[in-house]
Amino acid sequence: MAKAKNAYVCNDCGAEHGQWQGQCVACKAWNTLSRISIGASTSPAAKAAQRQQGYAGDRSNVLKLAEIDLQSLPRLTSSMEELDRVLGGGLVPGSVVLIGGNPGAGKSTLLLQVMCRLASAGNAALYVTGEESLQQVAMRARRLELPDDNLQLLAETNVEAICQAAEEHKPALLVVDSIQVMFSADVPSAPGSVSQVRECAAYLIQYAKRSNTVLFLVGHVTKEGNLAGPKVLEHMIDCFIMLEGGNDSKYRILRGHKNRFGAVNELGVFAMTELGLKEVKNPSAIFLARTEEESPGSLVMVLWEGTRPLLVEIQALVDTSPLGNPRRVTVGLEQNRLAMLLAVLHRHGGLYMADQDVFVNVVGGVKVSETSADLALILAIVSSFRDQPVPKDLVVFGEVGLAGEIRPVSGGQERLREAAKHGFRRAIVPKSNRPRDAIEGLEVIGVNKIAEALDAL
Repeated sequence: MAKAKNAYVCNDCGAEHGQWQGQCVACKAWNTLSRISIGASTSPAAKAAQRQQGYAGDRSNVLKLAEIDLQSLPRLTSSMEELDRVLGGGLVPGSVVLIGGNPGAGKSTLLLQVMCRLASAGNAALYVTGEESLQQVAMRARRLELPDDNLQLLAETNVEAICQAAEEHKPALLVVDSIQVMFSADVPSAPGSVSQVRECAAYLIQYAKRSNTVLFLVGHVTKEGNLAGPKVLEHMIDCFIMLEGGNDSKYRILRGHKNRFGAVNELGVFAMTELGLKEVKNPSAIFLARTEEESPGSLVMVLWEGTRPLLVEIQALVDTSPLGNPRRVTVGLEQNRLAMLLAVLHRHGGLYMADQDVFVNVVGGVKVSETSADLALILAIVSSFRDQPVPKDLVVFGEVGLAGEIRPVSGGQERLREAAKHGFRRAIVPKSNRPRDAIEGLEVIGVNKIAEALDAL
């Protein structure tokens, strides 16, 4: 057996170093290096690589791109349309999906529902639990009234034993809950450490690729909301999705952060009920549960999430500040974006708010990352500042530049059709996004400057 060697791995980017140092050379982060022990013949990743000699090392399997038959690897539906949407159309054989989320978000519940339904449909499925006993998993399945006749369960934390059991039963789908509690006897560190998570994930991924098994890995998150463990884990897997939501809301948002087989930033919406997670077919309807009376500072905007438009209400509150340094508070939006838009509004809209507190909230817990919310945010702030309500049948979207111009956004036609479908009658949009053909029941107002948008409002 070869002598074990020590290496130092960055917890953020996964870069390896020969000796410990205060700063990672690759990502420039400080105090992120952790020591791991590696051996040429005892590493689980090395063992898996040796066993799959015909999979990655056989150069005789080189084919031309046009000769590859895609019909041999058809996608498998997960029995949930919202999950299939986030995954890019379904489950790809041999793919590795990492699902993360806060404690209690519903990661285990979602996967248990999917596995029970797929197993009842005739697919071989194995659910490996490392945090709960078999009785606890069975209690949850019966409480959720799930079909439990064909799903196979295994309570194990050793990756070698898990892969051995999978070799015997040959499941088409495999769930490991969770990767942070898995361990390998050949890695001399505690479960959850950088070396254990990295080697165990590599071991399981090599098995999934070799056997064309759909592998689900459950991951924990830190208090900052990031995935716990080495950053290299996100590079090793094929798809990374996050289940957002907490105990204060019954809705859960499944968002794709990485996907080799579909669109990134795709969104799926679920509702937590007594019988588990239920799909929300029309997410715009739950985010538009507004009061009947009009109120200043409330406005509806149209976002583009993945491959579909989404109508969301944005609220703004402007009030005289008693402090020398007024507050700028955002929930669901970037705070620096708000500061920039307030400066643009002062320069090109003639509204001075340096002595006002500004609070902005996106209803429903949606996090807005695209710039199409700029125009809606500015008009909501103006509505609250002037204490004048906005008509309930008005929808707004558009990007605002530093020169006060209103820039077009992608998917303008689809956004307007989605707004018309939900009963909106007026829309203020960038002039370049005005449709060539009129949309029935919807009056579209195109604007080029902030001043034009304020006049239209």
